[in-house]
Amino acid sequence: MASSLQVEKMDRPELAKHDSSILDLVFIMDCTGSMGSYIASATNSIRSIVEEIVVSEKSDIHLALVEYRDHPPQDSTFVTRVHDFTAKVSEMKGWLEQCSAQGGGDAPEAVADGLHAALKLSWRENATKICVLISDAPPHGLDPNGDQFPNGCPAGLDPIKIVREMAEKHITLYTVGVEPPIVPYRDFFMSLAYITGGQYVPMVTAKLLSKVIIGGVREEISLDRLMQEAQADIDREMEKAEKEGLDENAKAQRIGSIFAAKNIRSKQMKNEYGAASSVAKDYYSKCADMSEMKMQFSSAAAAPTSAFAMPTTEAAYDLMEDEAVTEEQSSRMYQKWSNRKK
Repeated sequence: MASSLQVEKMDRPELAKHDSSILDLVFIMDCTGSMGSYIASATNSIRSIVEEIVVSEKSDIHLALVEYRDHPPQDSTFVTRVHDFTAKVSEMKGWLEQCSAQGGGDAPEAVADGLHAALKLSWRENATKICVLISDAPPHGLDPNGDQFPNGCPAGLDPIKIVREMAEKHITLYTVGVEPPIVPYRDFFMSLAYITGGQYVPMVTAKLLSKVIIGGVREEISLDRLMQEAQADIDREMEKAEKEGLDENAKAQRIGSIFAAKNIRSKQMKNEYGAASSVAKDYYSKCADMSEMKMQFSSAAAAPTSAFAMPTTEAAYDLMEDEAVTEEQSSRMYQKWSNRKK
């Protein structure tokens, strides 16, 4: 009894508030001219996506949709169009059916506005919270080439600060990057996902979108469950690691060793081209805001880089049901633990 009282008094991340059977899932969709096939894919498969997650994970799902385009005069239709959470798949399908891909103006789009709108939705406190951002263009203020708002979002929204706030509110971001257009900005989108403990998923064909959403959500639910079950062990090991002055990579390895020692298994979506790069993890994800990110991006763009490896149309994104926890998953779990501690 004394030991349980001691555990109750620990100052630790509030993982116990999460319930992996309660899921809030948001799509943040770039709805500019080049995104038609991805909007159609989400529309056609949303019912099967939800049904598979409900059946396999026994989840109570609420869905929301944030559409974004761009600021005037680049686009005269809307900057964002927001549909708050619903429990009705038919309502979500209706929202998607009303989406159309048009406009956009210059190359960058209102990514910051889309993220901000998602952050402000009516999230359930005890839900596992997942955002899926689907985009083929960067935000304003990253790359000055072809950007009519080179100083950033005209509304003053900062995507780095927004994503950090998402992380503190336990919202996990998956960034689905439409390749090849997104390739020059891949590290940036990787860093957004990494900050929240999420994943970057490269896509070259819209037909795989539903598989990625199902696989990513199911993996995320799996990791949340593992963290809840191992909370006391993670807290103890992280306390030791902090006293020893270990860096993030060493702390992530400690988390991985907890699961390895007990032979605890996880679900994993095959995403061989999506693991966060060293640039995304060690540089971009440390930026405090977009002005700092812009400087890092300019420096990286000026340096010689090796060619990006790109997925093919044969990429599977299969979900593996019983796998050892990977180094990449351990790294993401450390990010989640660190964010939830704040």
